[in-house]
Amino acid sequence: MDRTILHCDCNAYYASVECIARPELRSVPMAVCGDPESRRGIILAKNELAKGYGIVTAETVWQAKRKCPELVLVAPHREAYKEYCQKINKIYAEYTSKVEAFSIDESWLDVTGSLHLFGSGKEIADALRARIRRELNLTVSVGVSFNKVFAKLGSDYKKPDATTVITRENFKDILYPLPVTDMLFVGRKTASALQKIGVTTIGALAALKRTEIAKLLGKSGELIWEYANGLDESPVREIGQADPVKSIGNSITFRRNLVGERDIRSGVLMLADSVGARLRKAGLYCQTVQVQIKDPGFRVISRQQTLAHPLHLTKDLADAGMEIILRAWDMANPIRLISLTATGLTPSCTGGQITFFDAPRERSEKQEKLEDTIDRIRGKFGKDAVSYASILKTDIVSEKKADIPLLSESKPDWPTKE
Repeated sequence: MDRTILHCDCNAYYASVECIARPELRSVPMAVCGDPESRRGIILAKNELAKGYGIVTAETVWQAKRKCPELVLVAPHREAYKEYCQKINKIYAEYTSKVEAFSIDESWLDVTGSLHLFGSGKEIADALRARIRRELNLTVSVGVSFNKVFAKLGSDYKKPDATTVITRENFKDILYPLPVTDMLFVGRKTASALQKIGVTTIGALAALKRTEIAKLLGKSGELIWEYANGLDESPVREIGQADPVKSIGNSITFRRNLVGERDIRSGVLMLADSVGARLRKAGLYCQTVQVQIKDPGFRVISRQQTLAHPLHLTKDLADAGMEIILRAWDMANPIRLISLTATGLTPSCTGGQITFFDAPRERSEKQEKLEDTIDRIRGKFGKDAVSYASILKTDIVSEKKADIPLLSESKPDWPTKE
């Protein structure tokens, strides 16, 4: 027997939650956005009225305002979004224990074992929509299908506040005419590669031979080919069952462009400080460091390097990140954004922590003790209890807090044990 999988997607979630607190926003074009003053001014969500002006998620505020000068901008309230997410998930849990979050406003539900209690997949989807609308004043679109990927495509197919059922009998009629970019995990690069061989729809992707797509895109190509042909067998996880962590990363859009090595080192240190602390808290080491750079013209490059030894120290991550950037970037060119990601995660470091530059073991152990001390201080007194002087001396993120103690530094930017 086929499974019955639902994908529930809250409509314009951030904007809808803001409208609950401020009902007057429902009657005007409005959008939730980041802070333009800190150069994070992009649209995070918009209501239906704003959507009518052609405003899209992730475009800049100035682009949106040019389309709709009367657009009302609202700052995000993330705690409220988490609170409503919990309320929604509580409703889902009344129908099945298999609820897997895809994002804060999207979840898969496997209701196969609940059909005898609540009716068909469509009936359950419609009941969920009605309850969430009535009890929380939010709307969701739901896709119902026999696998996760097609359920996701179903929730995207018709919005807002709709149920779309995709079966083995109708999936080709509904899905195959859609653009290939609608398929899960088909990004711009993959779509561009497919377009070069004339594949622009999901149906055309499905019609390829498996050997053709494998030759073009490797294993990722085979995966999306399976998805297009309805061969997704991935399970919906039980509530509380988390995926193993595959990467830990962070990115910063700086309040001004970074220019020169000193600026860039400060930015990389901020990222390494965050990523390293999260690695150590999780008891993990990384085997690969990835760096992404975006310039003021929004041109993006990505580079990565596999390390000689797994690591998790802030200093080593920052050294590795800078080494990648020095090879890949002209220091005279400005940088708007940097991301630093640790991948290839492992719970152990064979032979103990060895730094990126294979520092002597004694020096490595001292650095380990230093960063462990920093972690414990922050754990007890908060993340701002102690910081690096090179971070506090720069204006690339925000106004500096004068009362944060400085970690003494050795040349050029790193803390010592003193």
